[in-house]
Amino acid sequence: MMAAIVRVDRAVRTTCRKFSRQNRLYSSSNGVEWRESGCCKTIRGKTMRPWLGILAGMIGSCGALLYYLNESSVKAFGELEITLPKYPWAFKGVFSTFDHAALRRGWTVYRTVCRTCHSLQYVRFLDLVDATHTIEEVKQIAAEFEVEDGPDNEGNYYMRPAKLSDKVPSLYPNEEAARAANLGAYPPDLTYITLAHHNGVNYIFSLLTGFMDPPAGIKLEDGQYFNPYFPGGRTSMPPMLYDGMVEYDDGTLATESQMAKDVVEFLFWTANPEHDTRKVMMMKGLGICLILIASLLHMNRRYWSHIRSRRLAYAPNSVSREPQLPRVWHDENGIRGTNKRNTLMKR
Repeated sequence: MMAAIVRVDRAVRTTCRKFSRQNRLYSSSNGVEWRESGCCKTIRGKTMRPWLGILAGMIGSCGALLYYLNESSVKAFGELEITLPKYPWAFKGVFSTFDHAALRRGWTVYRTVCRTCHSLQYVRFLDLVDATHTIEEVKQIAAEFEVEDGPDNEGNYYMRPAKLSDKVPSLYPNEEAARAANLGAYPPDLTYITLAHHNGVNYIFSLLTGFMDPPAGIKLEDGQYFNPYFPGGRTSMPPMLYDGMVEYDDGTLATESQMAKDVVEFLFWTANPEHDTRKVMMMKGLGICLILIASLLHMNRRYWSHIRSRRLAYAPNSVSREPQLPRVWHDENGIRGTNKRNTLMKR
């Protein structure tokens, strides 16, 4: 944009120099009396058109410059923005899969900490089988939850222990109850939360570990907390992770960053449960493609290499300069053949 403004400035200066030279030539050749004639008005009318075009171009350039700066410079004054760091997630590799021990720890963090506000309503207990726990462990986990079922023979709804086919129940029966329990703020469902934000895994991890005291000039209202990774820097969610607040089965030290890493990986699995299957299918597909490519190369070499290397040479007749065709003959046994002095030779 600055280069365009510089070009417009150069064009304006060049035009001014040309117009000043023309006026000097006209005044020196014809004098003052000619400049006051009616022809002078026509020349001045013509010289005003380029100036109007240049002025319109400058106005349009300034408007376009302000439009493009609106998303960066002007917007920066209205809300706080920060660049998300990039963390080396183990499952982001081309041939990498989930760490199922981390998924198991992530379920522990979700059940202990996150479930107090957020739901996981699109995940069934059956999905946890062979991903985080064994089927016997999942049955025990599901039996600890109660879900509403019915109606029974009398038309009443009742509560029963959850089964493998049931979804993970939410702590609140509806959205209004969730808002009433959280000071008007609705805690979103976490099933696809890593896909709902750009660079979701890094955003959720930074959000969970980024709580701090507000800097000078930023005032928080009651029930608000400062987090530079949240849009605007103000959030109603308090810091939820503290060192040692959960106890892992495998003896892993439950630090704040460890719990955030485990629960983020678990939430990425809830949004992409077919992640490992996709990569296995990709490896199988690559293997099949390699076999097909090798087979095609072999067939090409086997059936077409002798055709590409074949050469046909014609010996023309010495008189007519036309190629001689082979003569067909039959021997005494009735065998059909061609003249051995055939001029059509194949090399």
